[in-house]
Amino acid sequence: MARYSISDLEQLSGVKAHTIRIWEQRYNLLSPSRTTTNIRTYGEADLRRLLNVAALCARGQRISQVVRLSEEECQTAALSLCNEVQPADFARLNAMLGATLDLDEPRLHRLFDEAIEQLGPEDALLRLGYPLLQRLSVSWKEGSLSVAQERLVAQLLRQELMASADALPLIPLSQADAPRWLLFLPEGEWQELALLFMNYALRARGQQVLYLGPNLPLPDIIAAARTFQPTVLATVLTTTPARAQLNNYADELRKQYPDATLLLFGTLAVQAKQLPEGCLPMACLHEFRDLIPVINQVVEAQLTEK
Repeated sequence: MARYSISDLEQLSGVKAHTIRIWEQRYNLLSPSRTTTNIRTYGEADLRRLLNVAALCARGQRISQVVRLSEEECQTAALSLCNEVQPADFARLNAMLGATLDLDEPRLHRLFDEAIEQLGPEDALLRLGYPLLQRLSVSWKEGSLSVAQERLVAQLLRQELMASADALPLIPLSQADAPRWLLFLPEGEWQELALLFMNYALRARGQQVLYLGPNLPLPDIIAAARTFQPTVLATVLTTTPARAQLNNYADELRKQYPDATLLLFGTLAVQAKQLPEGCLPMACLHEFRDLIPVINQVVEAQLTEK
């Protein structure tokens, strides 16, 4: 049975550790155990209880009233909030997290499908899917969750992004006024969720996209660029290339295909120093979404000059 530290509870629920301690001391909300060194640890029942209580409190209910509810009443009330539109999506996110902890794939799909129906694919992913994945990633890296739970969510997001993109019409290459985006992951890079989001967001806005996917050697990227003639080369860098080789990698891409802007997304990119001219580092998918109309304006200005 999984055990969680109070830091884990904070990461997974979004409730500050200080608040958790107050709720525990004042209302006996949770039932922690203690290690031989007197450190509190919490079980799965504690985590689910906290998720439900936090969801109800986020909707304005008083903690003093919520703690009077039975476990069943608390869970029923929290789940009922998932059908309401909420600014912070707190209840829906916690319900999805509960389904993930139980490895309940049908319930997780149902909750996410309902979110897509109400919010649309992009907002459902940005407001729910990726925050959920981020919470899980932090916890399994610290050893408090199994990798299976993180993989369940990652696979769900991958399926939704691919299905949403496939439902969109392809833009013909003859449409010269649409910017061209070549999307790829470098050789050795396999984490393609952010790239799949880019693919969907671009195609939903009528952009021409060539999606080449993960693990692409540099010569193949250059060959594809010379044929496709993209306006932007976009990639995600989380594990490769090595930090010391990043500038050389960007330099080579710019040297071999200097006509396109090079968009580098991910932790490696934003931490790099002195990237070559024409490189644009980016760490946030919201920021990427805002960039698309800017690129359109640049292309339109270039076409007008011609």
